[in-house]
Amino acid sequence: MATQGARRTQAERTEATTSALIDAARALFAEDGYDATSLDAVAARAKVTKGAVYHHFDGKRRLFEAVFTREVERMASPLLEAYQRTHRRKKDAWEAFGAACRAFLDECLEPGVQRIVLLDAFTALGWADMRRLETPLLDMMEVAIARAVAEGRIAERPPGPLAHFLFGALCETAMTVARADDQRAAQRQAVGELGRILDGLVIG
Repeated sequence: MATQGARRTQAERTEATTSALIDAARALFAEDGYDATSLDAVAARAKVTKGAVYHHFDGKRRLFEAVFTREVERMASPLLEAYQRTHRRKKDAWEAFGAACRAFLDECLEPGVQRIVLLDAFTALGWADMRRLETPLLDMMEVAIARAVAEGRIAERPPGPLAHFLFGALCETAMTVARADDQRAAQRQAVGELGRILDGLVIG
């Protein structure tokens, strides 16, 4: 029992250190960007040694990947909440899908998300790994589109191509908003265009 307790304590310490490193890296990547952030700075902010950083992550790219993965996981929650809330109220899967898309654009107004997910991820990770790590969001879109098809709200189609098309459009739109002088105005315009595009896919 003592050995099991010691192992659990070590696992808890490892998890705490990993979480502290991701928290510190997230703050620095959001403030200074990927290129300007050093592992020395991450270690100092997390109050660990640089050796501890390398013990848990094989370099800055792997640490950024962990931060990016957690951002995607965190963003998925409000998107799912928006979808479920709208579907409960309106009983319409396509309306719920639109609500989730708007929630995605809202999440992308946060400066840290803009810097990490929209602006630096392509350079830090490359397109293939970035899209691989965004798979949970694409999967959510495919499920929502399939449900809208099943409810007869949009025409019969495989959900994958439309999910990729709309996800790409949302990401590009979010990047455009992030670079706009007036982000709120750009966001309102983007939401308006999104609504018109989604309305155009409705049957009847």
